Amino acid sequence: MARYVMVTDLRKCVGCHACTVACSAEWEVPSGQARTHVRTTPLAGSFPDLNQSPYVAQCNHCDHPPCVETCPSGATWQDESGIVRVDEQLCIGCGFCVAACPYDARFINARTRKVDKCDFCRERIARGEQPVCVATCTAHAKYFGDLEDHDSEVSRMILHEGARRMETAAVAVGPNVYYLGKPEQLDLVAASFPPHEPSLPAAGEAWRRLLRPLVIGVVGATFLGQAVAFFNQLHQGEDDFEE
Repeated sequence: MARYVMVTDLRKCVGCHACTVACSAEWEVPSGQARTHVRTTPLAGSFPDLNQSPYVAQCNHCDHPPCVETCPSGATWQDESGIVRVDEQLCIGCGFCVAACPYDARFINARTRKVDKCDFCRERIARGEQPVCVATCTAHAKYFGDLEDHDSEVSRMILHEGARRMETAAVAVGPNVYYLGKPEQLDLVAASFPPHEPSLPAAGEAWRRLLRPLVIGVVGATFLGQAVAFFNQLHQGEDDFEE
C-alpha cells in the first residue's frame, strides 16, 4: 500500500502563490478562503546578513491526526494511504476539527458550510496525475509520491537529503508534508510558524467523549448538529460570564 507524502523545497520556492491559485481554481474554493497558504517569515539577522523564507502551509496528513480524534460525527477519517479525508455527508460543520488542527489547515467552507482542506488531490492521484499544486509550481519546488517506494524522489529527499517535518516535542503528530532547505532557513520557518497544541472547548470535548458512539450509531447527523450547536453556545456563554 502506498504511503503518500509531499516535500516542498524552500530553496526553490519563490512565494509566487501559483499553487494556492491553482488549488482554489481546481476545487472551487470560495473567494477569501484557501486550502494552501504561502506565508513569509519575518526578517531575521542583522544587515547585511538578513534571512527570510517563504513557507507553503497545508494539511499535513499527520500520522496521528488530532482532527480525526476530535470529529464527533466520524466525518474526518484517514485512509490506508495516509490521506486524511472528509466525508461531507457526515460533516455537521461544528468546527471542532478546525480548532484541533495544529497547522491551521482547516476551514469551514463559506458555500457548503462543511469543513474543507487539502486532500492531496486524491481524485487526480486516482487518475495517475500529480496534485495540482505540484503540477503547477513554476519553480519545481513541490514533490509528491510514495514514501514506501524507495526509488521515488520524495523517499530519497526524506531518507537521504534531510527533508524535515515541521513539528515540535509538544506537538509530535507525524506530519507527512516535509521541507527541504538550508538549516538556518528551516530553523527560521520552524520558529516563525510552529504548530500549536490542539484546542477544543471543554464542554464540547466532554460531550464528544460521552455521546459520539451513541449518536453515530443511533440518532444521526441532524440531532448531532443540534447538540453541537447547543454545547458551542454553552461554551460561548461560559466565556462571556468569565469576562
